[in-house]
Amino acid sequence: MEFGYNLRMRKLLLILLILGLLSPTMVFAQKFKNLAMTPPMGWNSWNRFGPKINEKLIEEIADAMVSTGMRDAGYRYIVIDDGWQIGRDKNGNIIVNPKKFPHGIKALADYVHFRGLKFGIYSDAGRKTCQGLPGSRGYEYQDARTYAKWGVDYLKYDWCSHGKQNSEASYKLMRDALYKAGRPIVFSICEWGITKPWLWAKDIGNLWRTTDDIQDCWDCVNEWGGMGWTLILDRQVGLEKYSGPGHWNDPDMLEVGNGGMTTGEYKAHFSMWCMLAAPLMAGNDIRNMSDDIRNILINKEVIAIDQDPLGKQGVKITDIGDYEIWVKELQGKELAVALLNRGLTPIDAVIHWKTILRRFKLENNNYKLRDLWEKKFVGATNKVFRVKIPSHSVILLRLVKTKNTD
Repeated sequence: MEFGYNLRMRKLLLILLILGLLSPTMVFAQKFKNLAMTPPMGWNSWNRFGPKINEKLIEEIADAMVSTGMRDAGYRYIVIDDGWQIGRDKNGNIIVNPKKFPHGIKALADYVHFRGLKFGIYSDAGRKTCQGLPGSRGYEYQDARTYAKWGVDYLKYDWCSHGKQNSEASYKLMRDALYKAGRPIVFSICEWGITKPWLWAKDIGNLWRTTDDIQDCWDCVNEWGGMGWTLILDRQVGLEKYSGPGHWNDPDMLEVGNGGMTTGEYKAHFSMWCMLAAPLMAGNDIRNMSDDIRNILINKEVIAIDQDPLGKQGVKITDIGDYEIWVKELQGKELAVALLNRGLTPIDAVIHWKTILRRFKLENNNYKLRDLWEKKFVGATNKVFRVKIPSHSVILLRLVKTKNTD
């Protein structure tokens, strides 16, 4: 009698797990260690190409990641977004669209790996993806085994068609499936910040979206809730305590180079994502980008702010109308400081460094000021700093220790 009861309970628990109504912590309850210890860097197909992806495009992007210097600048992951799958076979195995990817995903991943890069793929926690293609609900362990077999290194996991699923339980289920499959895969939670994943996702994923989709504009909002990057920036204030090595707030992918903003606006966008310690997932056509866009994306001094091993997210310390000051703590008791002008007219900024240094418990005043876009030293913290910030632009500084700095 007791055996029969236990068997029925096990079946019930399994059904609840499949339906996403029960947390699967009893099964494995862990994620891979030492992944994404700095924010992931790479390229994702969605912002520029949407579902119009194919094998040839991704191979050319992989080649461009090398030839443009992006790989050497730190970009590693090439992620194909929604649009690669077409159905499931009689055994439930996910089917790759043969017209788009005639040689299959394994061959494509091998192509990417051969160029010293890593390969990423997309799925959804619901029954269907946002494009109405097969999601992973009910097939989590099967899909995870498939991804591992294909050589996948990164999974972006969306939140369309989720019905009444519990978000935390749904993402735990795929986390456990990935872990059981045995291949370390960076797990990107794309739940759009609806259920505040920063409160529960640290032990589940390596990064989690904090807002709806980004748009290629300064401050627009579309009919579906997508927004310009400055509005997304506003939503990051107060989230800094949840971010760190192996678990990052994700304000969405980069729009740099997609044509909706000026070069100065793209510099500001890229600068602030680096100040946020955000994942840097380029989303433009890197095969055909201008020198100005390339120079933004591969500025190693700016990237170093994002990739700083301390893993601190920057904080806003001043907000005066269109003028904001953001500060990011760096290893070695250094700071990055962004002076952001969100307005339509230039701003004459005056900085007295002593107050900022004291706030971050840096009493010594012996720092040199390195302008990371001009790539030159522009002063020191023992003097008042004066600068004109152009409209819709940023001045990005690194406070570099001198020999006399504690």
